[in-house]
Amino acid sequence: MSSLPLASTAPEPHEGGSARREWWRAQWTQFRRSRLALPGLLLFSVFVLAGLFAPLIAPYSPYANDLANIMATPSREHWFGTDELGRDIFTRVLYGARISLMEGVLSAAIAAAIGVPIGMLSGYAGKNVDAVIMRLIDVLLAFPGVLLAIVIVSILGPSLANAILAVAIYTIPIFARFARGQTLAVKEEPYIEACRAMGMSNLRILGRHILPNIAATIMALATLRVGINILTCASLSFLGLGAQAPLPEWGAMLANSRTALLIAPHLAIFPGLAILLLVFGLNLFQDGLQVVLDPKSRGRT
Repeated sequence: MSSLPLASTAPEPHEGGSARREWWRAQWTQFRRSRLALPGLLLFSVFVLAGLFAPLIAPYSPYANDLANIMATPSREHWFGTDELGRDIFTRVLYGARISLMEGVLSAAIAAAIGVPIGMLSGYAGKNVDAVIMRLIDVLLAFPGVLLAIVIVSILGPSLANAILAVAIYTIPIFARFARGQTLAVKEEPYIEACRAMGMSNLRILGRHILPNIAATIMALATLRVGINILTCASLSFLGLGAQAPLPEWGAMLANSRTALLIAPHLAIFPGLAILLLVFGLNLFQDGLQVVLDPKSRGRT
């Protein structure tokens, strides 16, 4: 994972609406300079809209069985074909977008909500506090992420909620270390020294000055982690540790298609493509955020 530099400083509230509009216009211009960022945003938006409006778009219920039409190939009635129970794959892929996005966003949000304050505290306090917190973080990082998630789900029991929680737990150290590094850079700025000289409390400095200055880079990291977490949750479901039947989750759909790959490959192709395109779009979108946040990269994209 590439490092994400500090974001360019946003206009202060007292500078007025015109200054803020100009700032956002400049950020959008920089975002568009990345040739792959807009396609990534478009791909991501398609899946978001598909998940939100699945009940309006889907031609069938994701749980409706048609035992007379099992493993049918793609046709006018069933665009992506049907699965081993005669359920419409196109419908289940649409509803699966909602579940996969929930997995990625919730796990990243939980990890950020816990990891960012820990990292900020570690970086700002320094010395013994920093040493203790970072050693604990290093213990979690010593375990491979997916393996740690598997252990957690095995203890808690297979379910969608437990898979999200397990992925969030193994993502916490990533946010903590990143927030620590950003805090270490910001806390040396002259205006932070001025705040301390004015007698401002440490909590207020963290909340009003350090957090706003690292929030943009945290958001960029969160965007990247959403895609990675979607892949991890799909892996857990593929192993039978995540979403359970009959939920239309893409990883679970891939697991169910294993026994019919030779006679009905469309069972695996369409959910597999959905995972690929969503994660690919998120990574391209994060590339655009990188262009906005990193002045050094603007001339290269």
